[in-house]
Amino acid sequence: MLVAGGGPVGLFLAVALERAPLRVTLVSEPSAAPDRPIALAHGSRLLLDRLDAFKGLPATPIATIHVSQRSGFGRTLIRARDYDLPALGYVVSYRALLEALQHRLAEAPSNGRLVGWDENHDSVVARCASASSNGERALRARLLALADGMPHSAGAQRRRDYFQSAVVAQIKAEQSHGNRAWERFTAEGPLALLPNGDGYALVWSTSPEKARALCEAGDAEFLQRLSREFGSRLGTFHEVGPRASFPLALRYATTAPGRRVVPIGNAAQTLHPVAGQGLNLGLRDAWELAELLRATPVEKAGAAGFSRQFARRRGLDRQGGIALTDALVRVFSTADPLFSAARGAGLAALDLLPPARRFLAYRMMYGARALP
Repeated sequence: MLVAGGGPVGLFLAVALERAPLRVTLVSEPSAAPDRPIALAHGSRLLLDRLDAFKGLPATPIATIHVSQRSGFGRTLIRARDYDLPALGYVVSYRALLEALQHRLAEAPSNGRLVGWDENHDSVVARCASASSNGERALRARLLALADGMPHSAGAQRRRDYFQSAVVAQIKAEQSHGNRAWERFTAEGPLALLPNGDGYALVWSTSPEKARALCEAGDAEFLQRLSREFGSRLGTFHEVGPRASFPLALRYATTAPGRRVVPIGNAAQTLHPVAGQGLNLGLRDAWELAELLRATPVEKAGAAGFSRQFARRRGLDRQGGIALTDALVRVFSTADPLFSAARGAGLAALDLLPPARRFLAYRMMYGARALP
């Protein structure tokens, strides 16, 4: 089997299949891993524990999530202690997570970049290119898992442009985080502050024009604008690290790209960062694919119906993650007073109804297939 992609999802799949009867080759082109914070749900921590990849990973627990809207009433608190859990999730370094998974690999990745593939009745032939050599080389396997998020890799797709960009940075504030995360919805998009070390990881979704201006602004101006948008709950923001920005859109595959080709992670769906569902959904993709492969005779991996069976198993969770993030962005990213009143009432009701809050919390932690 071939796994294309050396990010967390591709590495996770390769490690999860180490004890499977089929041989796995990970195709990945070496690159400098970004040292940016990412949010792991509690369910993802449990999956990483099964691979012995979480122990020793520097992580900041999220004990509470405070959800509110700017210029409107209503708020809700989701607490780990209400569900007898140590944390709702964890903020970790992308680079540290990669290193933890790479350390668990029994075999080093095969240097290369997937440029295409050809299928026949009993195998798929992947064409790979490497920056260190001329030409292409061919790798043959029963099944190809796409985990690299290439736009051309996932067959027919649907896409929705949110006309937003996310500004990410490390922030320090007057008040310590106390392991509380903040999700604040504004008319231009959600603004999240996640506990990270002794500061906060900021993910600020706004218009592309404003995102560019925020990245170009001086530190003092940026922190002033953040204070106006977020409010004074954390006191004064007094330090900001390097800033980066990227466009936000929903993209997901509607058909498999081939009988012997299975997309997972960002190759299957790319979500808005609201509620931090994208990577967690991708890790569940990888785990379920590994489980299905372990339960399938080697000669039937990639045979007729295999990709359809995997798509059926992932359908509910995948569509649930897409629907949740898309609904949050579309319902909360508007200044309409009627929507604001309805949002406030919804947040207030959520805070007063523990079963509804539990339902939402479990789906954020475990996906749409979680038990209520």
